[in-house]
Amino acid sequence: MAQSARNIKISKQPESPAPLKLVPPTDLFKRAEQIYEKIARRAFEIFESNGPSPGHDLEDWFKAESELLHPVHVDVAESNGDLTVRAEVPGFAAKELEVSVEPRRLTITGKRETKGERKDKKTVYTECSCNQLLRVIDLPAAVETEKAEAILKNGVLELKMPKAPQATKVSVTAKESSPDREC
Repeated sequence: MAQSARNIKISKQPESPAPLKLVPPTDLFKRAEQIYEKIARRAFEIFESNGPSPGHDLEDWFKAESELLHPVHVDVAESNGDLTVRAEVPGFAAKELEVSVEPRRLTITGKRETKGERKDKKTVYTECSCNQLLRVIDLPAAVETEKAEAILKNGVLELKMPKAPQATKVSVTAKESSPDREC
């Protein structure tokens, strides 16, 4: 039985986890592609600003990545029947996060924009910032995607996913074909 990727609706209250919604894989790829393009553009800007000297590609890429992406610290815990993932996402609201669960992979993406305006006599000061996050986690065991639950509380996203039952071995005995049958 193949399981498909699932998008999890994030709940704010632990008492009522929200139902899951199927995510087309193209949505995740589009989101990752957009983030990749932004990082590539910024890495090229860093490369140009340092004078186009080769050999610092990876350095420039990591610097661009750290400027554009919010780090997501995660804790993965495995028990007999469940996997629990806790991800630190301070400042993000449930509506700004998107979680996708596949049988062996978890993807957390988010985008938050803030705008602030301050008026001081004739001067208007406006500040805009944007934080994005992307974290892909390979899970240590296959999970049942349709039973996954996500709860956001105090800047920590907690996902509980029951492990998928392990496949059982079945022995098959080969039989000889009849001699009058041609291949």
